[in-house]
Amino acid sequence: MALPRAIVWLGGCMKSLARRPAQSLAPWYSARGMTSAKRCQHTAPQSTSCAWQLRDDCFELQYGGLVMHFDYVWLRDHCRSASCYNAKTNQRNLDTAIVELAIRPSKTRVDEESLFLTWPDGHVTRFSLAWLAENSYEGQKQNAVQPRILWNAEIYTSAKVPSVSCENFMNSDQELKKFLKDFLLYGIAFVEDVPATLEATETVAQRVSLIRETMYGRVWNFTSDFSRGDTAYTKLALDRHTDTSYFQEPCGIQVFHCLRHEGTGGRTLLVDGFHAADKVFQETPDNFDLLTKVPIKHEYIENVGEYHNHMIGIGPVLNVYPWNNEVYMIRYNNYDRAVINTVPHDVVQRWYVAHRALTSELRKPENELWVKLKPGKVLFIDNWRVLHGRESFTGLRQLCGCYLTRDDVLNTARSLGLKA
Repeated sequence: MALPRAIVWLGGCMKSLARRPAQSLAPWYSARGMTSAKRCQHTAPQSTSCAWQLRDDCFELQYGGLVMHFDYVWLRDHCRSASCYNAKTNQRNLDTAIVELAIRPSKTRVDEESLFLTWPDGHVTRFSLAWLAENSYEGQKQNAVQPRILWNAEIYTSAKVPSVSCENFMNSDQELKKFLKDFLLYGIAFVEDVPATLEATETVAQRVSLIRETMYGRVWNFTSDFSRGDTAYTKLALDRHTDTSYFQEPCGIQVFHCLRHEGTGGRTLLVDGFHAADKVFQETPDNFDLLTKVPIKHEYIENVGEYHNHMIGIGPVLNVYPWNNEVYMIRYNNYDRAVINTVPHDVVQRWYVAHRALTSELRKPENELWVKLKPGKVLFIDNWRVLHGRESFTGLRQLCGCYLTRDDVLNTARSLGLKA
């Protein structure tokens, strides 16, 4: 039989009823729980219209400008009642494995702020509509996981991003928060007035995160003595690249401190890889897509003195979140790229075209930010985003630094109230 439909104008007192065809998929309901009602709202500007529908395979919700779909088992699994979720520990109590996969609510009610679902066993689940919008697939597609500002040299220079003094950085959580906010937005940040010692550099690094131990040691200190099997240990110029591409999980953050340089050259090159990737996405989306899907090997082979290492990391050049195509890691290092034997022959040519498109963007002069590192100036680099390189140099140039665990950097940021 035909189902009634009500339209409720909350800005006044008028209600109108109409008939809905019987062959429609499912009834619509108002946010006040009226059977088959669609609510339109004409009140304060901040108010949000809401309508909902019980479909055969999901609950459909229109709210906050989004049309969202929630599987019924998803709604039962994400119940935030005290018996299903521990609000003190923020952990699930419900055993998901015992939830019937074909479960459907026996009763449904929606008011201006909440969705109420009564399940066949009598359990009641309440969701805030705002929480559903924030945590829906459709909502996530529109939101960046981590806010960022894409930049070239002019954009970054014009922003006049301030460095933080070592004293303020070490003693003020507010200054640390400002530092991390800029770091998350741009992928680079500087601490000034740091004593030019390995110990002071280590202390500054630990203010942000745990230091990641690698085969290079905990905190490394090197010159151009070729003591390791890497071009970084020479005076040669280095093209833009990300570090540890040959790790299964490349190091997240890199810290550099030039302790002394008695010579010329040696400027540090910084390039926003996400900016370049976005240009490829905008201009040649097929190239972007290929770079996110084709796995490539990177390799580090070292047989120098006492050091014997053979590291292999496998992954696409661009790593993205599949629901919104947001790039979260670029793995780009032409020095360490291994033999391409993970790509069938009919894809190889297209991969080279795509890689060339990204390389062309990365090498555009307007994207190059050149920085002269000096004693006292510590540079933090997001190694999943910002590529670095250097000019060739003369004389003695001594650098120290370390890698930081990415999770702990983001944890520090979140604990200070930042989105990360």
